Amino acid sequence: MESTISLDELLVCRLDTRQKKTTPSSLVIFGASGDLTTRKLIPALYNLHLEKLLPEPFLIVGVARRDKTSETWRNELKEAVAKYSRTGAPDENEWNKFAEKVVYLKGDLKDYSTYFDLKQLLKSQPDPKLVENVLFYLATAPGQFSEIVEQLSRCGLLKKENTNGMWQRVVVEKPFGYSLESAQVLNREFAKYLHETQLYRIDHYLGKETVQNILMFRFSNSIFETLWNRQNIDHIQITTSEKVGVGSRGGYYEDAGALRDMVQNHILQLLALVGMEPPVSLESESIRDEKVKLLKSIRRFDEDMTPAYAVRGQYTEGEIDGLPVKGYRQEEKVKPDSNVETYVALKLYVDNWRWSGVPFFFRTGKRLPLSASEIRIQFKRTPNVLFAAQCGPRLDANSLTLRLQPEEGITLRINGKVPGTNVVVRPVRMHFSYNAEFGAYTPEAYERLLIDALAGDPTLFIRSDEVETAWSIVDPIRKHWQDKPLSAEEFYKAGTWGPAIADSLLATSGHAWRNPSPPANNK
Repeated sequence: MESTISLDELLVCRLDTRQKKTTPSSLVIFGASGDLTTRKLIPALYNLHLEKLLPEPFLIVGVARRDKTSETWRNELKEAVAKYSRTGAPDENEWNKFAEKVVYLKGDLKDYSTYFDLKQLLKSQPDPKLVENVLFYLATAPGQFSEIVEQLSRCGLLKKENTNGMWQRVVVEKPFGYSLESAQVLNREFAKYLHETQLYRIDHYLGKETVQNILMFRFSNSIFETLWNRQNIDHIQITTSEKVGVGSRGGYYEDAGALRDMVQNHILQLLALVGMEPPVSLESESIRDEKVKLLKSIRRFDEDMTPAYAVRGQYTEGEIDGLPVKGYRQEEKVKPDSNVETYVALKLYVDNWRWSGVPFFFRTGKRLPLSASEIRIQFKRTPNVLFAAQCGPRLDANSLTLRLQPEEGITLRINGKVPGTNVVVRPVRMHFSYNAEFGAYTPEAYERLLIDALAGDPTLFIRSDEVETAWSIVDPIRKHWQDKPLSAEEFYKAGTWGPAIADSLLATSGHAWRNPSPPANNK
């Protein structure tokens, strides 16, 4: 029987043959007893092991202050994988193979002897590459970053100049600084001990499959790229909403707030990918160059202009899914008179040729009606003739929605005739779902980011000038809100879409928020 091959299969273009390959190496996790390690890093590494994507040989060393043995730590990690991994409870044989790569080292990160012990542990490995090729993951408080890299350099584990093809790299979690000034100081501190090419600033949003797909969607489809400009697009809305409150992270959130926690990194990264110009190649620096150009094109405004462009809010007690929830000021480790924002809405303009005059609206918040992340491209309305003249505002403008989570997909909203003898026009959807099309569970963001860091591919990581440019955008807002009490109109009930003044942010230019639909409806 002749095999049949569809045209779609013939048109598959493989680009992964150009990806950098991993080499035998070690991964050292500082702060190994924290939630990030158990919830994200180890489950991601185990899944990479299952996919046979980890290098061979490979060693994972966890460093933390708690008193435990390697065997104790492995048992804890096995429970964490069963609870948090997308693949569920680990297979016994596969787990045993993976556990052989895992070692625990007790040590105080402020004590030089910890780094000496780490060096001796790596040197004891049978393959010399495990002490020369090392990825250091700083899953610690930002205040420890500088001290850790200094100690690594001092004991000879981190070399700024490498020979014979060996490498050391450092991964740091957000927040990278607390302001423009602090980010610049941190960049200068890192520059003493390693090159920019060795530093991987991680933003897990960039590891999400649908975020990575933004560039492919834009630059491999000519029908959309020709529409991607001020002539066709009325405005763009980006929403990242969460039903959850701050939970046990109240102490962290008191220092960060929504502006630092979400806007300075995640949301501005989404804006950069949506608005950037086509890079000259798929090389990492070409892509990152265009992202920085876009961020530098964002119109700056001083503190006095902030009220017209930025809105903050804080949730009070309310209901989520019919259940009562407490307000932010009643959360654990939160000050009873805290003025920290749990909600931010912004209106930004990109002053370049493509986007001149097109407003970009953003909002992010906790204790909103549902958890969703999406980018909505709102096209201009049709001329006021024919159907538009008859229907007026009831003829909806076309839109394109990139749904990042949950139920990742892309929806094109157009107008169509309702079947029947009457002439009735209503919006209809053309929807693409990742799960329906590919039938596979989307890998976790940390899986992609960890394998890229091990391979030395910085495309999905943030460069120093990108960090500093992002801070220069949000710093005037931060300074305007700093030490300023929240007004009554800046509070919003849990379970609502934020303070009413956020609606006014759009209404002044004739726009309105388009709320994400619940996953079950997908309207």
